[in-house]
Amino acid sequence: MIQNTKLKLSVAIATFNEEENIGRCLESVKDLADEIVLVDGSSTDKTREIAQEYEAKVIVTTNKPMFHINKNIAIENCQGEWILQLDADEVVPPELAQEIKKITNTQSPTPSTQRVAFWLKRKNYFLGKFLKKGGQYPDSVIRLFKKGKAKLPEGSVHEQIKVNGEIGWLKKDLIHWATPRFSRYLLRENRYSTLEAEAMYKKELPINPITIIKYIIIVPLRTFLSIFVRHKGFVDGWRGFIFAFFSGFHFQWAFLKYIKMKITKKTDITKEWR
Repeated sequence: MIQNTKLKLSVAIATFNEEENIGRCLESVKDLADEIVLVDGSSTDKTREIAQEYEAKVIVTTNKPMFHINKNIAIENCQGEWILQLDADEVVPPELAQEIKKITNTQSPTPSTQRVAFWLKRKNYFLGKFLKKGGQYPDSVIRLFKKGKAKLPEGSVHEQIKVNGEIGWLKKDLIHWATPRFSRYLLRENRYSTLEAEAMYKKELPINPITIIKYIIIVPLRTFLSIFVRHKGFVDGWRGFIFAFFSGFHFQWAFLKYIKMKITKKTDITKEWR
C-alpha cells in the first residue's frame, strides 16, 4: 500500500468466509490504496489472515443478515479523502486503477473533481464467461465517493448507495467474479431470497390466491422474459437462459420461504435457509 501522511484513497470491504476471493481483490488494490479497511463478520476460514498479509485494518463483528450494515461500518472507519467500496469477489484492473488515481490525486478543480461520487461499469463472470446482455452489462454501481458523501441505506440487498452531491462516470470496467461455479450462485441466491422473504414478512404481505399467482407465476415469468427476451439474454446462450430462469425463480423461492415464516411464526429463518 502507498504510505502518505494524508490519505487520499481508502478501500472499504465487508467479508464473511471469503478466503477464495479476498486475496485476488486485495492484490488488485495494494498499490492503489493508502489504506484498506476490512470489516469481517466473524469468518471461520482464513479471510482475516489473508487480509492481514495485505496490511489491512481488520475489524471483527457479527455476520449480520443485512450485510450492508457491515459495509457501512467499513466506510465509516475509512480515513481517506476518497473511498472505494468493493466486494470481496471484485477486482480492480490496472486500467481502472489508473483512472481512479487521476481522480483522487488531482489537486486543481476540474469537472471530475467537483463530483463527489462515480458510477463504475461492472462485468459479471457467470459459469465460465462474462455476461454481455440480460441487463448484466454494464452492471452500473456507485463505488467511488468522497468521505462523508455516501452511505448504503441498509434497506435492500440490491440497493444503490445514496450520494449527497453530483455523480460522474468512470470509463473502465470493474471485474466481478460473481459466479465461477453454480454452487456459489445457489449459495448467494439462498441468502438473497431469504432477505426477500424477510421483507415480505415485515410488510405483512397477504397470502391469498392473488399473491400466490403473482409470486409463483406472474412475477417469475415476467422477470424471465424481461432478462432473456427484452434485454437479449439469449445472446449469452445457455448461460443467459440459466441466469434468466433462476432470476425468475428467486421470487418463487422467496415467497415459499415467506409462507414457511407465516406457518412457523418465525421471523428469522436465516440459519435454517443459509
